Amino acid sequence: MPPDNIFVMTTTFHVFFRFARVALLVLCMGPASAFAASPFITVASTSSTQNSGLFGHILPKFKARTGIEVRVVAVGTGAAIRLAQAGDADVLLVHHRQSEEKFVADGFSQRRYPLMYNDFLIIGPTRDPAGIKGMQDVANAMAKIAAAKAIFASRGDDSGTHKRELSLWTAAGVNPAPHSGSWYRETGSGMGATLNISAAMGAYSVTDRGTWLSFENKQNLVALVEGDSRLRNDYGVLLVSEKKHPHVKTALGQIFIDWLLSEEGAAAINEYKINGEVLFHAAR
Repeated sequence: MPPDNIFVMTTTFHVFFRFARVALLVLCMGPASAFAASPFITVASTSSTQNSGLFGHILPKFKARTGIEVRVVAVGTGAAIRLAQAGDADVLLVHHRQSEEKFVADGFSQRRYPLMYNDFLIIGPTRDPAGIKGMQDVANAMAKIAAAKAIFASRGDDSGTHKRELSLWTAAGVNPAPHSGSWYRETGSGMGATLNISAAMGAYSVTDRGTWLSFENKQNLVALVEGDSRLRNDYGVLLVSEKKHPHVKTALGQIFIDWLLSEEGAAAINEYKINGEVLFHAAR
């Protein structure tokens, strides 16, 4: 059976009717309006989904299926949430569950949809001055970095990765703030820029696996600590509430979310690889 037929059969009926309704509205606007611009939505998302190349892989598939263009604003999770709260995005796609649940509780969305996951890891120089290579307990590894006063590059940007890093310091019983500017260096940058700084300085850092695998300037950096359950990295997707912001494109945004959660969307996420390694796993 052709793939198109499989998708139609496996995608839920409400997704089909929602898309049909939007297509009808566009046609009813008349030829001039219909062809002036293709329908689009704005997605506020994390830099990791952009830096990893995931959006470059899946968004063309979505547009080919629906005709809807997705314009991504890729920033840290904290900044992405603020954009969505201000009504400057139709869909929010981030990776800090506590913040996502607060977004719902505050009325900015009706629901958080679990979308996908990967993991974080600690990377650092091959010489490994803190001696953390192969450790299974990430909190102990962070404590050893602090004890050795080894250079650590933090994003320091209120992103989901930065929030997770801070939680790991807390688990290690370490407050890095007093050491800012000495062994603890806050870049205030995205993940790719922070990894570049880590490579130049021979510093440790916490990174998501997707960005790490797609990062080409590794120099002498290697993955040192991974596999601890506290390093799991869950992503959620949320539709911005039209009750808060009547102008948001809820119909188009819901089509995007439904596609991401469909079998076709999950397959697009799961099939994205770099050097044979899967970067993200669909939550379904």
